[in-house]
Amino acid sequence: MEPGTLYLIPCPISDQTAPWEVLPAANRAVMDALDYFIVENTRSARRFLSAAGIARPIGELEFRELNEHTTAGREVEELVEPLAAGRSAGVISEAGVPGVADPGALVVEACHRRGIRVVPLVGPSSIILAVMASGLSGQSFAFNGYLPVKPPERARAIRHFERRALQEGQSQLFIEAPYRNMKLLEQLLEILAPATRLAVAVDLTAPAESVRMHEVARWRTLPRPEMNKRPAIFIIGR
Repeated sequence: MEPGTLYLIPCPISDQTAPWEVLPAANRAVMDALDYFIVENTRSARRFLSAAGIARPIGELEFRELNEHTTAGREVEELVEPLAAGRSAGVISEAGVPGVADPGALVVEACHRRGIRVVPLVGPSSIILAVMASGLSGQSFAFNGYLPVKPPERARAIRHFERRALQEGQSQLFIEAPYRNMKLLEQLLEILAPATRLAVAVDLTAPAESVRMHEVARWRTLPRPEMNKRPAIFIIGR
């Protein structure tokens, strides 16, 4: 029997955005055809598929979780077994695209090892959207995830990424827990050189979306953006 196909299915970044406002209509046929989903969070995946109005009743679908608690090895192999037996599956992240800053990469790697076809579908990625709208280099950029929580360690990381941005011309992206956004922004403005450019993208694809980019000297003169408890991406560039 031929193996199934693993489809990487994007979902909205913001809960305030309806699925078909940000997803291409072509994704619907794939989503309608599947009955097996490997997801970061079952509740949010069910909510997304319900909002998308897929053809199959939600109660008839099978959901298996792949998240930060999943370990590589037997757990992941068990997720892939149905595909090896001919059943196709969709991977759904908590928000945005699977496999990028997301544990979905584990099952993708397992499928490649087994020769199972992997198909990425088009949809919103906060990382790519932030780079697009930043005005900073999109020719060379790096996503660095979360910076350290403790201020001294975070300060060292900020200086490290600033050096890379300035010396290599590589835009440096990172994120923070939304309730710590303002503390991170204040530390960035304290540490970065006045001529270093900083972009801050908040609530991408949501009605209150905001993307601003200025030199740090300019940022210091402006009112701070309202970003407490709102998802944001920070980019350092030259």
